[in-house]
This record gives sequence, C-alpha cells and structure tokens, in this order.
Amino acid sequence: MKVATGKVVAGKVVLDGVSLKEGTSVTVLANDDDGSFDLTPEQQRELLLSVAEADRGETVSAEEVLAKLARRHG
Repeated sequence: MKVATGKVVAGKVVLDGVSLKEGTSVTVLANDDDGSFDLTPEQQRELLLSVAEADRGETVSAEEVLAKLARRHG
C-alpha cells in the first residue's frame, strides 16, 4: 500500500512524486465542504507510520482486537 497526495488537473488525479503502474487500483479521499477534516503534521506522520507498519505485516487481526475488548469490558 502507498499513500500519496496530489491534485485534480484537467479532470485527472495527478500525484506528487509518485508513479503507479498502469491499471493500479486506487482509493481517493477528497476534501469537501460538507465533511472534510484536517490533520496536523504530527497526525499525518502517525498515519504514514501506521500504514508502513501495516505494509510490513505488523498488524493485529479484528478477532484479536474484539477478544481483547471483550476481556476488558466483559
């Protein structure tokens, strides 16, 4: 997984400094007037670190999270 930023130019998303192979599937999150949010530079760094952890396989399954919550909150 990669995280990239960019802008829409002439109706197409142009990424800043990132090249993707033709046919790559992407998800686009776009700010809008109704529900946009801002991240501080620190929050952006944390998000990118978390994505990198996931890319390395350093994840916890949903089952593990739910089991841990169940033990805490019975």
